[in-house]
Amino acid sequence: MKKFIIILLSASFFILLLSSCKKSFLTETVYSSYSPETLKDSLGFEASLVGLYNQFSNFYTKADRQGWLDVWQAGTDIAYASQAEGIEVPYYKYELLISTDAAASYTWTWAYNIINNANIIIKNVEDPGTDGISQGGKDAIDAEARFFRGYAYNILATCFGKVPLLTQPLAAPKTDFTRAPLDSVNDVIAADLNFAATHLPDVGAVGATKNAAGKPAGRANKYMAMQALSEAYLRMGKADLAEQQAQAVIGSNQFSLVTSRYGVKAGQPGDPFSDMFLKGNIRRSQGNTESIWVMEIEDRRVVPGGYTGDPQQRRNWGAAYYQIPGMKLCDSLGGRGIARLRLDNWVLYDLYEPNDMRNSPYNIRRNYWYNDPSPAYAAKYGQQVPYTGADTLFKICPSTTKWGQFDPTDEFGYDMLKDITIMRLGETYLLLAEAQFDQGKLPEAANTLNTLRARSGASAITAGDVTLDFILDERARELLAEENRRMTLMRTGKLVERVTALNSNSAQNPVTGLTDKALLLPIPQSEINLNKDAVLEQNTGY
Repeated sequence: MKKFIIILLSASFFILLLSSCKKSFLTETVYSSYSPETLKDSLGFEASLVGLYNQFSNFYTKADRQGWLDVWQAGTDIAYASQAEGIEVPYYKYELLISTDAAASYTWTWAYNIINNANIIIKNVEDPGTDGISQGGKDAIDAEARFFRGYAYNILATCFGKVPLLTQPLAAPKTDFTRAPLDSVNDVIAADLNFAATHLPDVGAVGATKNAAGKPAGRANKYMAMQALSEAYLRMGKADLAEQQAQAVIGSNQFSLVTSRYGVKAGQPGDPFSDMFLKGNIRRSQGNTESIWVMEIEDRRVVPGGYTGDPQQRRNWGAAYYQIPGMKLCDSLGGRGIARLRLDNWVLYDLYEPNDMRNSPYNIRRNYWYNDPSPAYAAKYGQQVPYTGADTLFKICPSTTKWGQFDPTDEFGYDMLKDITIMRLGETYLLLAEAQFDQGKLPEAANTLNTLRARSGASAITAGDVTLDFILDERARELLAEENRRMTLMRTGKLVERVTALNSNSAQNPVTGLTDKALLLPIPQSEINLNKDAVLEQNTGY
C-alpha cells in the first residue's frame, strides 16, 4: 500500500511538471468578485438586507477588543477608563491618538462595509431589468438599504469630516480615492434618509411582533430614518429641517414617554425609567412605548445566529462587586461586570437633582450589601459594604444599571444577552430642543425639555436656562451609557471644552493631551498607504 501511494504521488508530480511548461498554466482565473453581478429575486434581496443588520450589529457587539465600547465614552465628560484594555487608551491619553489608531480604522472599515453592501442592493433593485417585484416592493428594498447607507455616511462625516463618496458597488480594486467635499457627503445622507423616511413602513402597534409591512419589529421603520435625519441635519447646521423631522416623530403619536410601571418586574421595587432597560421590557412588542429602534438579541443556544460578536456592555459598565469577599453574583446586582468604565465625579455628584428619577437607586447603583450567606461570611451578611480604598474604583463603584443582565446557567457571563436600544423617544425630545435652541426658539426649547424633565421629576426650567451646555447636560442625564457620547460631543464641537471643564482630573487614568484635533478622528494610515494613485489627505494634527 505504501508503494502504491508513492507511485500515485510521483505520477501526479510528473503531470504537474508537464502542465507547468504551458503558458496557460500561469493564467489567473478569478473565482470571486467584489460584488454579485446579479441580484434579482426577492429572496436574494431579503438575504442581503438581513446582512446589513448583521454588519451594523458588529459596532455594538465587537468583543475581540473589550475596550472598544470605552473608546466612545472614556475621556469624554461622563466617564474614565478604570480597567483599560488598550484600544481605548488614546481616547483619554490623546497625545497617543495617531493615524494608525485601531479604533479609527475599525470605524472606517465597518462603515464602508455597510456602504458597499448597501450599494449592491441599491444598484440591483434600481436596475430596470429587475422584474418580478412590484414598484412598491422595490422602493421598500431600496429604502431599507438607503437607510443604512445614509446612517453609515453620517457616522463617517461625524468622525472624519470629508470622506470618499461611493454610491456604486466596488467591482474591482480601487486605489485612487479622494475625499469628497462635506456638502456632497451631506447631500447623499439627506437624500438617502429622506427616501427611507418616505418609503420605509410604519412602525407596528405596541405589543406587536411585526411592523406595518409584516416584517419583524426590529426591522427599519420610517421613524428611524426621521430620527437619524434630525441628528444629521443638526450636524449640517440645518436646525429648521432637524426640527421638522423630530416633530414628525413626536407628532406621529406612535410613541409616548414611559411614565408608568410596566412589564416583567412591574410589581417589584423600581420606577418607570428603570423598567425600560430590563430584559423582557426593551422591545416595543414587550410594551415599551418609547422604543423606536431596538437591536434585538436572541440567545444563540436557542436561536442559532441570534446575535453577532459577544456584547460586552454589562462587563464594561457594571461593577466588579463579586470580587469583594462576602459578595456573590446575582440578578439584582446586574450579573458580572468588570467596570472598564467608571462614571466621573461630575456625573455622580453634580449632574442630577436629588429627586430626579434617572438618579434613583434603580438607575444608578451606589450602595451594596453583603449577600453571601455562607458560614464564612455570615457575620457580614446583610450589612452595607463600606466604600474604602481602591475597591471604589471598580469593585463597588457607582454604576448605571441599564446594562445589567444575569443568566444563572452562565454566571461568568461573557456575553450580555440583552436587547440594545439604538433610538428611543427620550432622545427625540433632546434633538428637538437642540434644533429649537439653534434657531433661537428658547421658550419652545424650554417647553420641550420640560416635557422630558417632568417624566423624571426634575424641576421645570425657563427659557433663560437653555444653553447648548444645558442640553448636553440633559442628554447625559437621560442617555447615560446609551448614546455614543464621543460622537455627540464631536458633532456639537464641545468635546475639548466640556472634557477640560468636567473630566480632566479623574482619580485614575486622567485625560491628557486633548486638543481640537480630536474633534475629528485620523484617516486610517493603512487607507492612505494603499491609495497609491491619488492623495487621500489626512485630518489636521495627525
